[in-house]
Amino acid sequence: MLFKMMNRLKKEEKGFTLIELLAVIVILAVIAAIAVPYILGVINKSKADSDIATARQVYDAARLYVTSELSGDPKNQTIAVNEDSNTKGLIKQGYLDKGLVLPSTKAPINGGEVKFTSTGELWYVSLTTTAGGTKYLKGTDVIASTGAFVTSTPDAP
Repeated sequence: MLFKMMNRLKKEEKGFTLIELLAVIVILAVIAAIAVPYILGVINKSKADSDIATARQVYDAARLYVTSELSGDPKNQTIAVNEDSNTKGLIKQGYLDKGLVLPSTKAPINGGEVKFTSTGELWYVSLTTTAGGTKYLKGTDVIASTGAFVTSTPDAP
């Protein structure tokens, strides 16, 4: 009997028990349940932030246009992002790159405008893409690099 116990102790037990494997799987599932929504939230926020940064880039290009082409007076001005009936647009005139895309969708920007009020204050920046529709961002949000795009023209400041 003593001999049998010694043999059993000498044996090397290899592998994991079913309970140990289940415990590891449960722990990994809990970690995944916590991490996946967090990661998706970070990804969505970074897409929205990059879209806002693009709107800011368009606004900065419009400011350069106003300074060099309109003697620095933005009052009542509507500056097209792309060519329209009134102007060649910021892209055509070289104030913006031709391959400008909306980062969240990778859709090319083919239109939009930067609108100033009668006092010269930024009213909104709109961006139109080939993927669908026009998005608007209020002037105060563009300048602060915050906020969210909307689908209709924002109220005047």
